[in-house]
Amino acid sequence: MAREQALLSTEIVNRGVEPSGPDAGSPTFSVRVRRRLPDFLQSVNLKYVRLGYHYLISHGVYLATIPVIVLVCGAEVGNLSRDELWRKVWDEATYDLATVLAFLAVLAFTISVYIMSRPRPVYLIDFACYKPADELKVSKAEFIDLARKSGKFDEDSLAFQSRLLAKSGIGDESYMPRCVFEPGTNCATMKEGRAEASAAMFAALDELFDKCRVRPKDVGVLVVNCSLFNPTPSLSAMIVNHYKMRGNILSYNLGGMGCSAGVIAVDLARDMLQASGAGLAVVVSTEAVSFTWYAGKRRSMLIPNAFFRAGCAAVLLSNRRRDFHRAKYQLEHIVRTHKGADDRSFRSVYQEEDEQRIKGLSISRDLVEVGGHALKTNITTLGPLVLPFSEQLLFFAGVLFRHLFPSKTSTPPPPSANGDTSAAAPYIPDFKRAFEHFCMHAASRDVLEHLQSNLGLRDGDLEASRAVLHRFGNTSSSSIWYELAYQEAKGRVRRGDRVWQLAFGSGFKCNSAVWRAVRRVRRPARSPWLDCVDQYPSRMNA
Repeated sequence: MAREQALLSTEIVNRGVEPSGPDAGSPTFSVRVRRRLPDFLQSVNLKYVRLGYHYLISHGVYLATIPVIVLVCGAEVGNLSRDELWRKVWDEATYDLATVLAFLAVLAFTISVYIMSRPRPVYLIDFACYKPADELKVSKAEFIDLARKSGKFDEDSLAFQSRLLAKSGIGDESYMPRCVFEPGTNCATMKEGRAEASAAMFAALDELFDKCRVRPKDVGVLVVNCSLFNPTPSLSAMIVNHYKMRGNILSYNLGGMGCSAGVIAVDLARDMLQASGAGLAVVVSTEAVSFTWYAGKRRSMLIPNAFFRAGCAAVLLSNRRRDFHRAKYQLEHIVRTHKGADDRSFRSVYQEEDEQRIKGLSISRDLVEVGGHALKTNITTLGPLVLPFSEQLLFFAGVLFRHLFPSKTSTPPPPSANGDTSAAAPYIPDFKRAFEHFCMHAASRDVLEHLQSNLGLRDGDLEASRAVLHRFGNTSSSSIWYELAYQEAKGRVRRGDRVWQLAFGSGFKCNSAVWRAVRRVRRPARSPWLDCVDQYPSRMNA
């Protein structure tokens, strides 16, 4: 019971003056009880730590054995002078030339097999983010005005959405399709969905192919993800048809996988590049806002209306070594976490019909909590792969101590004079020592604040996420690419920098992708941020 209460927070809300009834003219207040994001670093499951170290050790065995071989050979050679070394080599070669040639042939064959069998690195050549037309811009006030004029909502539903918008962190220039505000019509039609999806996907792909100087027929793998809109033929088939791509293209369409599907799509494209040797892969991440729109009264299903906005990103990947010189990033790690076995996690984001049989996306009150547990698992697995050894040692020592001596850490001591309770708290790894840039899914202002607090990040570390939320809203799976575009538009990405893309979505899933910049990325000539990047971050505080 105490553990459950620790996850709850209370907030007194001023609801204004009572307009009617026996208490008319009196101020009214309500107490709102909400779940906080759990302090996921307080309870780390050792099996996920072991999993992360398994990944590290399985890939680091060569780094452990090669220095030993070099040390042994160096010690042997160090006992000989240069003349003695050459004389010994010559004597051995002349003594048994056939043996030496056989040894060299086996060595060359072994090295060739190793080089050819190891996975090729995957490079990100470039990406493009869709910027909708200005006539699709909608301010918060205009949103409520258009929703009222549509006649689909009562005043209580409008007031609820207005309160959500006020604290969402979204500015007055995000984009929405106008079909959702049309009175008396169902916006979630196949015609409207295809029109919205094709406008976003084709605009992003046109820019991508033009920037990379790549013909659509050169693409060997195509992966498209869109959670709620899944027509027949699929969105990937729409792209193949529009660009007249080649007949043997490996095409995939991912649906129903939520806001984290962008990282899943990259993971699938990487695997297909490694398995097929196709050379070039395109990943398209988008969402159809007209299919997330809900015109009913249930509050849990009204939440997506206030947050989701139009967006799309197209990414070009390659595993051809000759593309290294024009690539921007190299993919280092992908770590995926799925909590679907837990019923609360599975139903935290759930598409269903309400009492009036109106379809919508229901957001559970448990969302923040189950998201915190998924995030805890993901970063615990990711940590050994990316953190410096000193951070790993301190973190692992803290975890081990808490598991060996739970009685000493179960009840934290009272805070000191300055409010410090670090004596009982576990060591929180400093992820700022592992990454230079953070691209965390811009879900909402509250989620970003909880992430910053629990990971010990600075305001500047989440500047890109907050800027995307303010300028474009929650664009679902493409938001992490708008954030990377923001970092590039600011001219901050330098050679060797590491980028952490973190996304989470229905299922419940939490996925991470780690990229390393292979060169300094100059400010792009084409970007959705070109007309406003200099106004941030000051614009968010206005």
